[in-house]
Amino acid sequence: MRFMFVGDSMTIGRAGDYTWRYRMWQHLNATFGGPYRIVGPRCEVYDTFADAPVSHDYGAPDFPDRARRHLAGWGEGWQHMAPLIGDVVREHKPDVLLVSLGLIDLGFYTAADETAANARRFVEAAREARPGVRMVLLPVIPNVRAESDAPFAAECARFNELLAKAVADLDTPASPLLLGARPREYDIHADTYDGTHPNASGEHRIAGEFADVLHQAWDIGAPYEPR
Repeated sequence: MRFMFVGDSMTIGRAGDYTWRYRMWQHLNATFGGPYRIVGPRCEVYDTFADAPVSHDYGAPDFPDRARRHLAGWGEGWQHMAPLIGDVVREHKPDVLLVSLGLIDLGFYTAADETAANARRFVEAAREARPGVRMVLLPVIPNVRAESDAPFAAECARFNELLAKAVADLDTPASPLLLGARPREYDIHADTYDGTHPNASGEHRIAGEFADVLHQAWDIGAPYEPR
């Protein structure tokens, strides 16, 4: 089975981070019970000094190059990934996409309705490239800005409603879609280092949500246990 992680700055991580992708790799190694691959066109983390995704300095020295693959970008959202996903899926042939996108769109690029439309385009393009692909989509986790910016908080809530509707509308037996939840007990003041990006506990919570959805819905792996 081939997994691909798709996301924004919370997924790519910065130099020195472990990333939730590493936590998920650890989980799959311990629980999957068969051969699998992590695929994608990128492997870097973001270098804040270079202001570019050019670093290979992961926090975990045991995270092998073959498991660092992803389609994630600092400052990239649904509007950036929707035009890319078809070609990427066609080339790398993932069976399962684990997707966490939307916060950067709502914060800088598009309102909730257009962001949701881009999410639908993403799903359609992925399926056109690989008709049986499965996807788990996480809702937006509002960041610290939402605590003081009521219109932004409202857009986050509106998008999450629209994303749930898109999953309900687009789910098919041939290419199932699953909607994750906000990771259990996720606290932006305790589980991030800046009100947005996950620290170690946040990485475990995000990986745990993906892992638990995979196990509950498709019997992939096992319930998540931090390692």
